[in-house]
Amino acid sequence: MIREPMERLWGRVIRSVGDYHTVFVESGEVLCRARGRLKQRGAVVTGDLVEISLSGKGQGVIEEVAPRSTYLFRPTVANVDTAVVVMALAKPDPVLELADRLLAIAEREKLRAILVFTKADLVEPSQAQSITAPYVAAGYPIFVTSAKTSDGIAALRDELSSRVSILAGPSGVGKSSLLNALIPGAELQTGELSEKVNRGRHTTRHVSLLRIGERGWIADSPGFSTLSFGTMDPRALPGLFPDLAALAVDCRFNGCLHQSEPGCAVKRAVEDGQLDAGRYRRYLRILQEVTEAFERRY
Repeated sequence: MIREPMERLWGRVIRSVGDYHTVFVESGEVLCRARGRLKQRGAVVTGDLVEISLSGKGQGVIEEVAPRSTYLFRPTVANVDTAVVVMALAKPDPVLELADRLLAIAEREKLRAILVFTKADLVEPSQAQSITAPYVAAGYPIFVTSAKTSDGIAALRDELSSRVSILAGPSGVGKSSLLNALIPGAELQTGELSEKVNRGRHTTRHVSLLRIGERGWIADSPGFSTLSFGTMDPRALPGLFPDLAALAVDCRFNGCLHQSEPGCAVKRAVEDGQLDAGRYRRYLRILQEVTEAFERRY
C-alpha cells in the first residue's frame, strides 16, 4: 500500500505547554507535538517558526525549526523584535530607573525598544510631558495611552501591527488593561487556548502570542523577569543608552564611562542642561551595580 505524503506547512508557535505546541498557520491553529529528535528542552519554544506535517483531526507534528533571530530566556520566547516597556504615569508613579534598566536590556538583546506610558487620564498633559521629555530627547518612540479613554491606543496598535513584541514593566501599571484595549477579547482568547493544551502537570506559567493587526504578534506574559545585567563588562553599558552614546563621540577618551573622566562630553551636556540630570544619575547607579558585579565575577 502506497501511503500519501503528508501535507507540510510553515507556521509560528504561539503557545508551548509541556509537549504540546499550538502552531498558527494560514488556515488556523494546529495542536502539535515535536518530532522525537526535537523533544529536548528548548528545542521548540513560543515564537519559533516551524515546519509541520498534518496528521489529521486538526493535529500535526513539528518537523523542523527555523533559525532564530532572537531568543529570550525569561520569559522563554523566540524571534521577538520589539520590547514594549510599560510604565504608569500615576498610581503607581513611574519607576524611571526600572524603565532605564529595561530599555538598556532591550538594547543589549538587539530588540527595538518603545516606551508606553499608561493611565494618561490620571494626570495633566503638562505632567505627562515632563515625565516623557527625557525619553523623547533620547530618541525612543513614546506612546502616552489610556485604556479608559482609548487615547493613544490606535497609534500604538498601528505601531505593533507588523512586529513581534513583548511587554515589560512592573505590576500595577496596567499591562493587562493595555493588552485588552489593543486586542479586544484577548483574555477570552487566552483562556480558550489554555483549555486546549493544558495537560495535568503541564500547568506552569507560559508565554502566549496574541494576534495584533494583520501581521503582528504580542506576547501575553509578565514580561522580562530577569533584570540583571549579569557579569557584563561595564564598558558596554554606555552604548546601551542611545542619548549617552550620541554624546560620547565628543568625549576626550575612547571607552569613557562618563563617570569621573576629564573631557567627558556627557557630563558637560548634563551641566549645560542638554541631558536630563535624572537620567544621568540613574545611569550612574546602574553603572555602579554593573561594575561591582563584573568585579565579583570570579
